[in-house]
Amino acid sequence: MHPDVSADLNELDTTLTTVEKVLDVEELRRRIDELEHQASDPELWNDQEHAQQVTSQLSHTQAELRRVEELRSRLDDMAVLYELAEEEGPDAVADAHAERAQLRTDIEAMEVKTMLSGEYDQRDALVNIRAGAGGVDAADWAEMLMRMYIRWAEKRGYGVEVYDTSYAEEAGIKSATFAVKAPYSYGTLSIEMGTHRLVRISPFDNQGRRQTSFAEVEVLPVVETTDHIDIDENDVRVDVYRSSGPGGQSVNTTDSAVRLTHVPTGIVVTCQNEKSQLQNKVSAMRVLQAKLLERKRQEERAEMDALKGDGGSSWGNQMRSYVLHPYQMVKDLRTEYEVNNPSAVLDGEIDGFIEAGIRWRMSENQA
Repeated sequence: MHPDVSADLNELDTTLTTVEKVLDVEELRRRIDELEHQASDPELWNDQEHAQQVTSQLSHTQAELRRVEELRSRLDDMAVLYELAEEEGPDAVADAHAERAQLRTDIEAMEVKTMLSGEYDQRDALVNIRAGAGGVDAADWAEMLMRMYIRWAEKRGYGVEVYDTSYAEEAGIKSATFAVKAPYSYGTLSIEMGTHRLVRISPFDNQGRRQTSFAEVEVLPVVETTDHIDIDENDVRVDVYRSSGPGGQSVNTTDSAVRLTHVPTGIVVTCQNEKSQLQNKVSAMRVLQAKLLERKRQEERAEMDALKGDGGSSWGNQMRSYVLHPYQMVKDLRTEYEVNNPSAVLDGEIDGFIEAGIRWRMSENQA
């Protein structure tokens, strides 16, 4: 085997060994045994929500163990693969190089996952997208971003639940709120928070001029009972109204949409995607709790930053540019990571940006 190949395989082995230690493979096996024991209890399904949590955690933990075991098995096979390839000729050696490159990509992706150790990183994510400056183009852009994240989630088999979509008059959306239901989706998607900028020839401009539009992406962790975000009923004003879809069509003929206003903070949350008023109120309450938890976290962070004499991170600033004209490029302004295929990115291929972002965030936190 060529010394360069041998050195590369040793480096991959070191990285994978670190990943195995951080994930604690033995602990994963113990956790799977414990969850399988819980899942086999016939009493479990008396509490539907708890049962779903157990089965979801079980499938996630099994998948995690399977992924790390598969990586170890592939790495162990590489030396043999090269021996056979060298006997077979140049084409087989080229195939072995390709498998080694793919294995590096897969191990590095797993390594990034181990960097998600924040207090809320393992939670489901609540994503809120709002059209910014740019009129009808911005509303269309907000809808394109929503599709991008939903496609990203679907490709991974993650559940998505849309709580609210506020359609713009001509095209696109004013805002939308949806949950991505998978362990670590908050830690993963939180790197997407900030202002996303689109430059393109406007399909809504009859003179075909170039237009720049903006949309804001907010990512919050879904609240759990341990967070103790208690909301006094007297602090919440509840308004009900009729849901409406694109073009003002009535989605249903009853006042099932719900708007909650948290009077002390002025936070307003709407939910209109469920059929019943009660379901909408429960979903809206979940979003309100997440917003209040984030507010509490920001206040704590501001206190810490004040103690450190630090201005805090500029999360709200422009963080990614998507250019469709005069050239094609998507570039992250924090990590410098860029791709020359915007259509693939807008179809949910954002893992490269997420991985670069998580590594960037970790280096910023250590600085």
